[in-house]
Amino acid sequence: MSKREVRGEAVSDEQIKAWADEAEAGYDTPTLRRRGRPTIGSGAGVVVPVRLDGPTLAALTARAEAEGLPNRSEAIRAAVRAWTHVA
Repeated sequence: MSKREVRGEAVSDEQIKAWADEAEAGYDTPTLRRRGRPTIGSGAGVVVPVRLDGPTLAALTARAEAEGLPNRSEAIRAAVRAWTHVA
C-alpha cells in the first residue's frame, strides 16, 4: 500500500474514512469557502503591472513593514488610495 500524505503529513485510514463519510453525507455548498482571491474594495480587482527599481522596491518594503502592512501589494494600494483620495 502506498504512503498517504496531505501537505507532507501522514494521513491515517481513520481520517480518510472520516473525510469519505463527510463527503457522502453531503456538503452545504453555499457555506463552502469561495475559491480565489478575496475582492478588493467594491469588487474584483484588476492586475496593473508596475516596474520599480531596486531602491524604490526596498523603500516600499521597509515602509510596509514599518506600518505593519502584510505585504507590498497592500502598501501600494494604500499609497494609491491616499494619492487619489479614495477611501
